[in-house]
Amino acid sequence: MPRERLSDALARRVVVLDGGLSTALTAVGHDLSDSLWSARLLLTDPDAIRAAHLAYYRAGAEVAITSSYQATFEGFGRRGLGEAETAGLLRDSVALARRAASEVDGPRWVAASVGPYGAMLADGSEYRGRYGLSMGALESFHRPRIEVLADAGADVLAVETIPDVEEAEAVLRVVAGSGVPLWLSYSARGTRTCAGQPLTEAFEVVRDVAEVVAVGVNCCDPADVDEAVATARRITGKPVVVYPNSGETWDATARAWTGAPAFEPARVAGWVAGGARLVGGCCQVGPGTIADLAAVLSADR
Repeated sequence: MPRERLSDALARRVVVLDGGLSTALTAVGHDLSDSLWSARLLLTDPDAIRAAHLAYYRAGAEVAITSSYQATFEGFGRRGLGEAETAGLLRDSVALARRAASEVDGPRWVAASVGPYGAMLADGSEYRGRYGLSMGALESFHRPRIEVLADAGADVLAVETIPDVEEAEAVLRVVAGSGVPLWLSYSARGTRTCAGQPLTEAFEVVRDVAEVVAVGVNCCDPADVDEAVATARRITGKPVVVYPNSGETWDATARAWTGAPAFEPARVAGWVAGGARLVGGCCQVGPGTIADLAAVLSADR
């Protein structure tokens, strides 16, 4: 029986996303300090990625986001891999999530992660944006990876942690008219993107792009989600996707998370009431929290 399209499911109900892939991987002892981050394991330990996806599916996630966030032709090229080898690893990222989905019952979808240009740089610029590149250069960066992932069998592209409206526009130029479904989520602080543009402006650029099945924010503070949901819904009329961090803060010098978690599954009721239809977690949100989140949403159905 063919899988239901994710966009059709969103028209009927809330769908549970997974949490941070790196969170699940580090919790079982993997060192992700490499510049390729979790994408390194596509080379060295792909079954660990499959196992992390499976942990989230078993926790109640219905969508797994692939390990391709930091998997790029440029990044793997610095390791001596050619274009064919990199394309193969990108396809592997989708296949691993699909394999994990086959090990559980019920509807499961795979979202192929398309991270921002700054993720490839591995210097934190994904949280600043404004890379100094032209629109054409950003398109040229994103196009090859998007083309491979779109052809790899994922249900949707997860264009995520985008810090800058200009980068969002570049991605949308690549996909517009292709018929390839995607969600687009910005990294944000307060009511602005990480590059400083108002979220009203950021959401406006996706309003009339048919390929965008959901829009929202991720990798942000949970406290910033309520306003983002309301704004995204008001500006676009599309289903809203939200998957914030735990609320802890990353100390780049100490390479450690500080502060107390503020992600409370009970607060998602407000997000759903505002129009959120894809709900999960990002950094420091693991399978246990996703299980709690899934239980809350299941009780409300």
